[in-house]
Amino acid sequence: MRRDVYGEALYDFHTLQTVEEPLLLHSSYGDTEDMPVEVFFRDEEDFPELEHIALALCDGRVLDVGAGVGSHALYLQKQGFNVDAVEQSKTACDVMTQRGVQQVIHTDFFKLKNRRYNTLLFLMNGIGLAGSLTGFRQLLRHSKTLLSDRGQLLFDSSNIAYLYEEYRIPKPMHYLGEIQFQYEYKGVRGEPFAWLYIDQQELIHIASEENWVVQILFEDDNDQYLVRMEPRK
Repeated sequence: MRRDVYGEALYDFHTLQTVEEPLLLHSSYGDTEDMPVEVFFRDEEDFPELEHIALALCDGRVLDVGAGVGSHALYLQKQGFNVDAVEQSKTACDVMTQRGVQQVIHTDFFKLKNRRYNTLLFLMNGIGLAGSLTGFRQLLRHSKTLLSDRGQLLFDSSNIAYLYEEYRIPKPMHYLGEIQFQYEYKGVRGEPFAWLYIDQQELIHIASEENWVVQILFEDDNDQYLVRMEPRK
């Protein structure tokens, strides 16, 4: 098993207030970019409008999925919410605890059972963990097992079709938003992982087939949008 280089970069930033080398993100569309680690440590003054809207819509007991180092969970805690923060990186979970997140769950979202939430929150394209359109259907089905009556999903995503124009690369046979990523830190590459970006049309199509009601709440100038969904009664 490869090292958790993502978690190592987060830990270094938390303890040293900097990273020793850039955290690199390699992608299947051919780009390698520096991932600014400080973005994971934002506080409410630095949240974009889309995230402020999502956080304002949180209700009842909240599950912050793919919580990273807990920026959104900390904000919700301060507002008095009962919030669980689930994260697959053990090191990120340790950082969250050190930062004051009270209820940290170290596991894969798909392995969560026997819990009920009013709000499932997936920010920073958190539904990307589905990895594919098939995985997104599985995410919606699993979410129903975790939601209370009248529970909701809140998440953002974006249409990344423009990347194929920008980088002038052939479009893949599979869905455009299904991407492979791999982090690299201090010369070490982590485990490759699949990540999903879903456009609104595809989202609405799948949600309808899976029996969910969709509300597009906000769109910005970068093809990024915020969604609220709840199971159709």
